[in-house]
Amino acid sequence: MEPRATAARELLLAALEDLSQEQLKRFRHKLRDAQVDGRSIPWGRLERADAMDLAEQLTHFYGPEPALDVARKTLKRADVRDVAARLKAQRLQRLGPSSSALLSVSEYKKRYREHVLRQHAKVKERNARSVKINKRFTKLLIASETAVLEEEALGPAEEPEPERARRSDTHTFNRLFRRDEEGRRPLTVVLQGPAGIGKTMAAKKILYDWAAGKLYQGQVDFAFFMPCRELLERSGTRSLADLILDQCPDRGAPVRHILAQPQRLLFILDGADELPAPGTPEAAPCTDPFEAASGARVLGGLLSKALLPSARLLVTTRAAASGSLRGGLCSPQCAEVRGFSDKDKKKYFYKFFQDEWRAERAYRFVKENETLYGLCFVPFVCWIVCTVLHQQLELGQDLSRTSKTTTSVYLLFIASVLSSAGADGPWVQRELRKLCLLAREGVLQRKAQFTEKDLERLELRGSKVQTLFLSKKELPGVLETEVIYQFIDQSFQEFFAALSYMLEEGAPGAPTGSVQSLLRTDTELSGHLALTTRFLFGLLSAERMRDIEHYFGCVVSEHVKEDALRWVQGQGCPKTAPERTEGGKGSEDAEETEEEEEEEEEEEAEKPYIPLELLYCLYETQEDAFVRRALHSLPELALERVRLSRMDLEVLSYCVRCCPAGQALRLVSIGLVAAQEKKKKKSLVKRLQGSRASTKQLLGSPLRPLCEAMTGKQCGLSSLTLASVELSEQAKQELQAVKTAKPDLVILHPELDSAPKPPRGFNSVL
Repeated sequence: MEPRATAARELLLAALEDLSQEQLKRFRHKLRDAQVDGRSIPWGRLERADAMDLAEQLTHFYGPEPALDVARKTLKRADVRDVAARLKAQRLQRLGPSSSALLSVSEYKKRYREHVLRQHAKVKERNARSVKINKRFTKLLIASETAVLEEEALGPAEEPEPERARRSDTHTFNRLFRRDEEGRRPLTVVLQGPAGIGKTMAAKKILYDWAAGKLYQGQVDFAFFMPCRELLERSGTRSLADLILDQCPDRGAPVRHILAQPQRLLFILDGADELPAPGTPEAAPCTDPFEAASGARVLGGLLSKALLPSARLLVTTRAAASGSLRGGLCSPQCAEVRGFSDKDKKKYFYKFFQDEWRAERAYRFVKENETLYGLCFVPFVCWIVCTVLHQQLELGQDLSRTSKTTTSVYLLFIASVLSSAGADGPWVQRELRKLCLLAREGVLQRKAQFTEKDLERLELRGSKVQTLFLSKKELPGVLETEVIYQFIDQSFQEFFAALSYMLEEGAPGAPTGSVQSLLRTDTELSGHLALTTRFLFGLLSAERMRDIEHYFGCVVSEHVKEDALRWVQGQGCPKTAPERTEGGKGSEDAEETEEEEEEEEEEEAEKPYIPLELLYCLYETQEDAFVRRALHSLPELALERVRLSRMDLEVLSYCVRCCPAGQALRLVSIGLVAAQEKKKKKSLVKRLQGSRASTKQLLGSPLRPLCEAMTGKQCGLSSLTLASVELSEQAKQELQAVKTAKPDLVILHPELDSAPKPPRGFNSVL
């Protein structure tokens, strides 16, 4: 604690200890009416407080020095003027002239920016190591909604260059709140992307860059970071003004004056997909920034613009939940976080290792593993890979272990952490089972923070796995500090939750069917259980089951796979046609038209719809035979109105490679992310001649992985239908090459037959 703050607390406690019991009673009663900036300490915290408790409450609520002013004025109102005068004199002697007058907003703005720079200069990594944000932050690819829509409408070949995904530098962050074509500036910007893609890090970098004067200069006076999950789990009620004061360097912030200009405020709501759905009672928006309410109501008020409608919002959310969230937002501008480019993957390795020789060795090893290199576009996966390789290099081990899926990367990381910590034996296996159970309870209850009682109940407090996989955080409480625990990352909690089902199924005497209960619960494949379900499928492979047996001493029954297989086969059931309401009698033509529409709807309803997330689950298994059996009951794979990223196409291509004989693939109204381009240096002669030849070389169209899969020997695909899908000339050539290589495969697209034939030798490229 700072010397001035310590001195203030000592003066305050000494003054209150001078009071008699009767004086202390009058002081408490007067204190409940002592308001600063419209706020006073609740009577429930004062009613039975002694001198020490009152000093703690005053200091915590108002800040050390403002608490002295509040106490002095309250002492005078309680008719204890001698103690009030003595407190004033002692304060002047030890701390100098009183600073009871609140700083103006303009003065406090500088003080707050300096505080944010100090607080956020370093970020904690998942292993609790602190690193400077400017040294660790690596730029991400961020595409605005305009770019996404134009990719879908025009196709990759016609995508306008200015709207391509941009790397997240200061210029890109400034563009997030740029004006639209009609000159209107969005007040809500949504950053969406999958788990671990770097949304939280980007949000924290935006806050840091704002404090450093690089962002939104002259537009935003104060920016506040709101971690949604943490605020939702906090007990009791708090107002928006309280949440703001929690982020200020002291309790003397001019919060009422700050809130008087909401158009100059930026609120960063991180993880808004955790909020209750709009329309539910617990999410009824709060409208008064000084009203004490639940975290869900306060955050819901900000999101819906019921609270401070002119303030700016930057919202991060997982892509799977963005649709339902956007329905409750007011005219949001959306941007998609796409992770690292290939160039930035390499930069991340060099920043992580900070040793050129080791960085180059680790990077070359990962780049040679095409699948693992592809997964590293997700920053969190990249961090795990770097952490594992760093440990292996430290121990002088061979970098020969490879991983193809996110699940295998996570499992390898856990094994590496346990090995480096010297944690082995049956006792560690028992602790890990308890940790997995804690994770599952949290996932099912949408809970990420755990108390010491939670850990004591499962006998985890002070255990080895607690120190390895849980981070400890201290929160200021009413009378004492509250200690909470979180998994080192939310995705780790979801991984351990999935692992709990496997360990339970393999435990002697454990009840069967728990995997079925998870799969029955996760009906939509897009909610908070989606990642847990994906991890579960990744753990079903024979190789992962052997790892589970090795690390956890548990043999998982094969019936788990059969349960998962039956669940996948049930996902292909036709959707129910929408009900029609009866109308009045019309003409015969109208009746015929209605009948035709009904027939079309019924015919469309009979076509099974496959969620893309289901294909991700199958991809995680990396077991061709299992995937082929799962797809056998689905005569047609149909994807509609989705935009396929490079990873999406990789997943789809793997499933197509495993297609059983006679299966059809139908892609309707899909968008394609443009293929990456790499610069190709001109020859010396061309440079001297001033040639204007293109300096970029396309690495195939976005459909290239799918084309390669369709020509595979194991692929039994019978037809591919592309409806309302724009294709570049290169994509058409690649599809023509597939038709040449596999004449029995029917490919339907309106423009394909008129496309130019691929050049000789083109088939060999596929």
